[in-house]
Amino acid sequence: MAKTNALRLIEQAGIPCREAFYEFDESDLSGLHAARAIGLPPEQVFKTLVARGERGGILVFCIPVCCELDLKKAAKAAGEKKVELVHVKELLGLTGYIRGGCSPVGMKKKYPTYMDETAILFEEIAVSAGARGHQMILPPEPLARFVQAELLDLTET
Repeated sequence: MAKTNALRLIEQAGIPCREAFYEFDESDLSGLHAARAIGLPPEQVFKTLVARGERGGILVFCIPVCCELDLKKAAKAAGEKKVELVHVKELLGLTGYIRGGCSPVGMKKKYPTYMDETAILFEEIAVSAGARGHQMILPPEPLARFVQAELLDLTET
């Protein structure tokens, strides 16, 4: 498989990274499927969610695939009254990525990014490499620095 833009950017930044590939199923693009397929616990595999703040700004949230984004915590993190996830139809136009292959690295534009603080509990986490069935496994702190993500509590308890 060809190198994705996200993977090239991570390599150019000198962040140690390895790849994991898996068979994906159009009918199950869940992060839990990805975690099982690459053999990592769901707490260590992060999905990338794109939301819109009340003032119209686009926001990016990276959280473990086993969790749900707490919209109140997300809004507070972004300094918004409320946030809503964008419709899947908007994803490609906003980010350059499709559902199931959205990476926090290499989006069309630089959006404010927030990562769940549990990422730092692991030596490595997995995030999408920018294509379905392709994950990057890398240390969370250099990734957070690279995408300029704030590490915060973002998930429902």
